[in-house]
Amino acid sequence: MTPRIAPLAPPYDPDVKAALDKWMPPGTPLEPLKLFRTLARHRLLSERMRPLGSALLGRGTLSARTRELLILRTCVRCHSEYEWGVHATAFAAAAGLDESMVDATVRRTPADAASRGDSDHLVLRFADELHDVATVTEPTWIALAAQFDDSALLEMLAVVGFYHLVSFVANGARIEPEPWAATFASGR
Repeated sequence: MTPRIAPLAPPYDPDVKAALDKWMPPGTPLEPLKLFRTLARHRLLSERMRPLGSALLGRGTLSARTRELLILRTCVRCHSEYEWGVHATAFAAAAGLDESMVDATVRRTPADAASRGDSDHLVLRFADELHDVATVTEPTWIALAAQFDDSALLEMLAVVGFYHLVSFVANGARIEPEPWAATFASGR
């Protein structure tokens, strides 16, 4: 599949390089992600998305595990193999997700989540419900409100919404997978 909007390629203009450097972890040897290089084609959009993405990914109140479960399941439901692969490869293990749980974000059905009441599966059900009907059912909300405070619940809503946006950009622009990232078929 050919990208509809090609990511910028080096050498980068100094302003673009500075902007791309803000998206990536300090000192990383990796080339800036294709998503970031694609977003760089719209400077204002890139500048506005980065702070929210950074806040949700690195400075939020949710545990890394909860955040990554929300991101992975949202990307699966949006058919965004690009973004799922980046997170499955680069973030899942550090967030405490083993291969079976990462695989569950791809293979499970919403009905599977309804049959289990543990925190991980409630988080996945939350993402599923938001994706399916753009809200959260009362039973799911009550169960999660017993485990998370209002601030965390708001952040969970924002994470799912933000990764819908990221998925739509990746899918619509047809961003090609990163060569090192997992695929739905390969798992991690």
